[in-house]
Amino acid sequence: MPEKIVVKGARVHNLKNVTVEIPRNKLVIFTGVSGSGKSSLAFDVIYAESHRRYVESLSPYARQFLGQMDKPDVDSIEGLSPAISIDQKTTSKNPRSTVGTITEIYDYLRLLYARVGVPHCPKCNIEIIPQETDQITKRIIDFGQEISLQIFSPIISRKKGQHISEFDEARQNGFSKARIDGQICNLDEKIELDKEKKHNIEILIDQIIIRNDDKTRSRIAQAVELSSKISNGLIIAKTKDKEILFSKNYICPEHNISLGKLEPRLFSFNNPLGACKKCAGLGFLMKIDPDLLITNKNLSISEGAIKCAKWA
Repeated sequence: MPEKIVVKGARVHNLKNVTVEIPRNKLVIFTGVSGSGKSSLAFDVIYAESHRRYVESLSPYARQFLGQMDKPDVDSIEGLSPAISIDQKTTSKNPRSTVGTITEIYDYLRLLYARVGVPHCPKCNIEIIPQETDQITKRIIDFGQEISLQIFSPIISRKKGQHISEFDEARQNGFSKARIDGQICNLDEKIELDKEKKHNIEILIDQIIIRNDDKTRSRIAQAVELSSKISNGLIIAKTKDKEILFSKNYICPEHNISLGKLEPRLFSFNNPLGACKKCAGLGFLMKIDPDLLITNKNLSISEGAIKCAKWA
């Protein structure tokens, strides 16, 4: 492990061919008059190069979740390790802002969990395993006989945009209907979505009456295969009374709980897919305490049992 960071020939902003040695494992402070290049040396040279080297060591999949930085104008930098940067900011009382989000460590942790995580059933805590087309088909047949079934392929899940290319591709592949934000729409008609809002788009693959015969099983299996191919392993089976998301990637054999592919947003409390359903990712709930509201349970409302501000 090198004992110092050596920067040679830094030429960024106000830095004019600066060479400096910085000891490692020490608290180092850059001081100087305004415009002397303190921030340029710390953020635009040392941090920028450290971050760039780290991101380049990752796979193309991982890079898309992390911001890329240009190579600084410097002859050489030695002794660097992966680094984080904390900019000078005003304090924020936003409950969605934490040490992890400000330092961006949170982004790296989400990426780590998504790539090396092993999914487990939330009920029995056993590792979940992939399920095959035959297993999904059997579970759909078990919904019941003479029931109308719709099979959807979810291609967009809570993503902003108008998604014009997805609609065009669906039309070219011969599909005529899709469920957009819960509503069935004809793909032959002009569809205009608000690009600033998040949308769910599911292509209608087939509509089938469930019967326990070879023809029906074959048709359901084909629809499952096609849906899986379009949406990378996801299938939605919907009847009048129920709707189940199947995944060819993972399933709990005990509780039949299906999960999609692990991705960074599943580990984000700032994303609806990863946030707690009760607190929306904030970590606390606003609730009424009956003991504080009702000071005397022996009184009626008109007698003043409820004590609170602006009570009429």
